[in-house]
Amino acid sequence: MWSKNTNKKIIGVILSIIIVALNFSPQIQGISQIPSEIKVLEGNHHTFDFNLPLNVCIESDKSGIIKINDGPDETKKVNCNLSKPLNLSTISKGKVNLEFKIFGIIPLKRITLNVIPEIKLVPGGQSIGVSLFTKGALVVGVSDIQTEDGKIYNPAEQAGILPGDVIEQVEEKDVKDADHLSNIINKKDGKPINLGINREGKRIFVSITPAKDANDKQYRLGLWVRDSTMGVGTLTFYEPKSNIYGALGHAITDMDTGSILSVQNGEIVNSQVISIIQGEKGKPGEIKGVFSGGKDAIGDIKLNTIYGIYGSVYSKFYDQLDAKALPIMLQSEVKEGPAKILSTIDDTGVREFDVEIIKTVKQDNQQSKGMVIKIVDQELLKKTGGIVQGMSGSPIIQDNKIVGAITHVFINDPSKGYGIYIEWMLKEAENKMAS
Repeated sequence: MWSKNTNKKIIGVILSIIIVALNFSPQIQGISQIPSEIKVLEGNHHTFDFNLPLNVCIESDKSGIIKINDGPDETKKVNCNLSKPLNLSTISKGKVNLEFKIFGIIPLKRITLNVIPEIKLVPGGQSIGVSLFTKGALVVGVSDIQTEDGKIYNPAEQAGILPGDVIEQVEEKDVKDADHLSNIINKKDGKPINLGINREGKRIFVSITPAKDANDKQYRLGLWVRDSTMGVGTLTFYEPKSNIYGALGHAITDMDTGSILSVQNGEIVNSQVISIIQGEKGKPGEIKGVFSGGKDAIGDIKLNTIYGIYGSVYSKFYDQLDAKALPIMLQSEVKEGPAKILSTIDDTGVREFDVEIIKTVKQDNQQSKGMVIKIVDQELLKKTGGIVQGMSGSPIIQDNKIVGAITHVFINDPSKGYGIYIEWMLKEAENKMAS
């Protein structure tokens, strides 16, 4: 007869074989890719379809936050068969940790469910003009200077200044714009100057000696600089309680250096679409718009980040909003399938267009490319060829909820592009506007 120790060893070997087999199964690998923390809106539910022929015990560390498979509110331990969909219904806001255990012993997955209050936003879709002035002067290039003695100098290159650097201070004075920088340089009459430079978020200091240009007798640093930019995009959302808007879904970058432009001040304004350049394979299209600012301004610009631009809208903008507030959809709820976008492509205003969400990427942290979107609306395809520049920020709607926004177009297939989840735009607005 086998001893008890022998029986334990056999059971241990069997369990080890089961664990190894399970870890290599596609279903278990699929479970491992589920985010360790999932947000769910209060009053909603989340369904997991593991499709795994296993009985598990699900243990929660709190009661009264969720229901498991419509069980009682106070239950903290439930046995489930993962071959059937697992339904988690929310009761109240808060966090609850769920531990999935095979046979009630072997840990399979730990998920933190974060139940947050419902959020409603007014969807955008309006074409907007963007007028942005940077902090300091952005270096877009360096150049040689010929002085009166016929010699060639390149002060910027000698000082180690690079394209993409932002000159924020001269002799400890803040640089307002390119003209301000030029005036300060010429007042120094050729003497060495100390510059405070922002290089990829780090402050560095350099000393540079201006050279006197033989042509116009002005002292120069041998720099090409830019201090403002303008363009057309699309408003994504407006939050009535905080008065904050979000737009574009991606950063405004300098056309020459690719650097994200810092914000000194700026405005978004009503834009009128005047023409469209159709998108083609290898050649992105573009919405052409005109705007003037002033009385057409609808909000300021406080932030320019890789997840879009943000600011506050002016009170007169409220009257222009026809749309009603819609609840948002968190990424855990987004499904591959039919959806709509709101955009403006002519003088008829904001319109709905049919799209397909053909891929979703579950993300633990903020990222800009969370969905792949395909335009299926025949009218939009005929008019624009698909996604074009100027449509960035167009809100994506699924099941009458705001999912996210269009951000980029596929160069080789303009009918497709990327989208950002709305929760990442909201997180950016909340974090940045509070700082």
